Amino acid sequence: MSPEDKKSAMAAAIFIAFFGGGLIVMPRIMLWLGGYSPWLGALFGVLFVAAFFGVFWVRRRYLDRK
Repeated sequence: MSPEDKKSAMAAAIFIAFFGGGLIVMPRIMLWLGGYSPWLGALFGVLFVAAFFGVFWVRRRYLDRK
């Protein structure tokens, strides 16, 4: 395995761990925030999902510049 492949594998593992763990606890966080304001709970959910796709968008832009 080349060093670049190792970096890609490590980045994928971190990505899966962060967003996988986030998806597990997201309903609990949304309900907790929703206790203060339903809009705040919904905003957290939207931002979390947007961040998931934002990572792919940023990576695509980075690869296009290379």
